[in-house]
Amino acid sequence: MSGQIDVSRDGAALRVVMARPEKKNALTGAMYDAMIDALKTAEDDDAIGALVVEGAGGDFTAGNDLNDFLSYAGDFAESPPLSFVRAIARFPKPLVLAIDGVAVGVGATMLLHCDLAYATPRARFRMPFVDLGVVPEAAATLLLPRRIGMARASELLLLCEPFDAARALEWGLLNAVVAAADLSRVAMEKARELAGKPRGAVAATRRLLRGDVEETARRVEAEASLFAAALRSPEAIGAMRAILAKTKK
Repeated sequence: MSGQIDVSRDGAALRVVMARPEKKNALTGAMYDAMIDALKTAEDDDAIGALVVEGAGGDFTAGNDLNDFLSYAGDFAESPPLSFVRAIARFPKPLVLAIDGVAVGVGATMLLHCDLAYATPRARFRMPFVDLGVVPEAAATLLLPRRIGMARASELLLLCEPFDAARALEWGLLNAVVAAADLSRVAMEKARELAGKPRGAVAATRRLLRGDVEETARRVEAEASLFAAALRSPEAIGAMRAILAKTKK
């Protein structure tokens, strides 16, 4: 595992913590690889019944580390970020998110692939793909309109509007808003509760709730193809370099 991804067991639940707080847990390729390994460990180990993802230091994740991310422009199809999206879209066991602070990009689209999600009042979400000159990922263009309706999805994906925990709860993207001091405990309690239920019944119910996983996988690939082309465009490269320039000041 990457030193910036902490993985631990808590009974029948596996906890994955993005631990790069000095960068708001912005994800590098190595971090994605470690999270993919954790997903595989949870999937293959019959003793693990649920997985929790959270962030360290008061944030969930600021999304991709742009310096690292731009290096995948030439071969995005096999990149760690896309491999992670593919893995989480097909993950067969209950997934619980514990969200504090910023949840940007993949930090927000992960909501669409979890079973339960809890956030603190200071959680702030944003899907800034269009502003970065690319398209949404993680089948967001399919799953988000289904969850919150086309008008609201257009606000979040076309206008890239930020939204807070209260709005995420109102729109059905969260299960509850809890105090920061209680966040990790609540998420782990729910994960252990899920892991303690009859596994076959949980898995079958989850499949019925989530619908056709192959349809979701096809949308992941359709978005990825457009994303890869956009990532090489002057407007995407310019937008990302402008953000990097600001962060260096």
